Amino acid sequence: MTSAASSQIPPRLHRRGRPPLRQLWPDLLLGAVGALGLAPFGIWAAPPIVLSILIWRLARKRPAGVFWHALVAGFGWFALALFWIVEPFLVEPEIYGWMAPFALVLMALGGALFWALPAWLAAIWSRNWRWQAIGIATALALSDWLRGWIFTGFPWALIGHGWIDTPVAQLAAWGGALGLGAFTLALAALPTVLWRPDWTRAAAHLPGALAVILSVGAAWAFGLARLAGPGPADTDLTVRIVQPDATQHLKWDPEWSQVFFERLLSLSNEAGPRDLVIWPETAVNFLLEDASAILPAMSDAAGAPLVMGIQRREGSRYFNSLALVQPGGQVTQLYDKFHLVPFGEYIPWGDLMARFGVGAFAAQQGNGYSSGSGPQVIEEPGLPPFQPLICYEAIFPQHLRNLSTRPAWILQATNDAWFGNISGPYQHLAQARLRAIESGLPVARAANTGVSAMIDAKGRIRDQLGMRQMGKIDAPLPGALPPTVWIRVGDAPLLVLLGLLMLATLRPRRNRQ
Repeated sequence: MTSAASSQIPPRLHRRGRPPLRQLWPDLLLGAVGALGLAPFGIWAAPPIVLSILIWRLARKRPAGVFWHALVAGFGWFALALFWIVEPFLVEPEIYGWMAPFALVLMALGGALFWALPAWLAAIWSRNWRWQAIGIATALALSDWLRGWIFTGFPWALIGHGWIDTPVAQLAAWGGALGLGAFTLALAALPTVLWRPDWTRAAAHLPGALAVILSVGAAWAFGLARLAGPGPADTDLTVRIVQPDATQHLKWDPEWSQVFFERLLSLSNEAGPRDLVIWPETAVNFLLEDASAILPAMSDAAGAPLVMGIQRREGSRYFNSLALVQPGGQVTQLYDKFHLVPFGEYIPWGDLMARFGVGAFAAQQGNGYSSGSGPQVIEEPGLPPFQPLICYEAIFPQHLRNLSTRPAWILQATNDAWFGNISGPYQHLAQARLRAIESGLPVARAANTGVSAMIDAKGRIRDQLGMRQMGKIDAPLPGALPPTVWIRVGDAPLLVLLGLLMLATLRPRRNRQ
């Protein structure tokens, strides 16, 4: 590159401390606009466009500037994406309402650090401004993956989630959620990496823009082809999913609990074929140990095997569970939720904290739930083997792999009433669809207030009940696809590739300062 061309390269800013606030406001806006790609907004082009602008800005800055600009942009992204987090505190606002703004700010700031720290590290070690753009994009992709594991994990509002409602989401059958995020960030880096400083200003970004358009077009065409391709036939099993519209602020009220229980019985007992009935998470307000007298009536109303969400006690421990009840009221299978919500369903060092009267926010029994033994496949005569997931567990793709046997479908029982009616439940539903694509398995999803759905093995919604609706879904269970590439190999190949790319960005040791 000639010296004249080099002089046109975007200059690094030499400010070493925090940039002035007037320079940070655009990043806050960028982050918030980028989050419009997530459900329920679904503006899929927002994340790659916004991240492209952000990476262009960050490639020009020194590490301190990169940290602050990425932090503010990440805060904007997570503040909009996670604003539903205030909803649980408003169920009993007189007690917990004051915590709501603090929860949102802390969650958004915590997510923003997963943008700022990796971007800062990439800027420290990158050999030049082009490699800095590549390094930042690669570091953000790796950070999204890490967020699903560290501190028990919280892989919500990932960068790749903006594609879930588009054909591009079919790439997850090969690369999982990490692959979708890496694809998005590759698109975002291309305009900076392919920028031609020796061309006219109007043409300098043309190579990058063309590369982005061609990449999105190819991924879109691939997804359409996969969706249009042959799929498995539906099974002979008809599943009834029951949604009683049990809102959270009334769910544990004694009078309303009886109303919701009668709705469950009535909807389960309605005429129509069903080979299995599914009730949502914590569908009833009594413990399994206290239900022996009423279990026969529940199974009679179902008229088929019943899987229900219920709490149970084992000594001094309480579990958030699913019970499979056969006709006659016999419980033949139990599954205990093992990936619990920190501070919601359990308190770290809970036995110690219980001495001070500190209990989990969402637990209705004791001071919190105990964890189950881990992912499992339930095999019951007369039913295709299935993997149960309770609520929060469905946001973790790693729980779909390394099972003892391959299930034929996934059952998710959830209580999204905690999340309000605006965005949280729809983001949770979108992630259930992504689990179907990654695994090649259909998902039957039962929620207390919505969104309940039957999802096929390519992530398409066959039938659903929306928010604040009472009703049932009677649907054939879709068939399963063969194990996907992602199920067979997981994230390892892509992690290796990203790690090698990260190493390639490092400047020679003699040039580091």
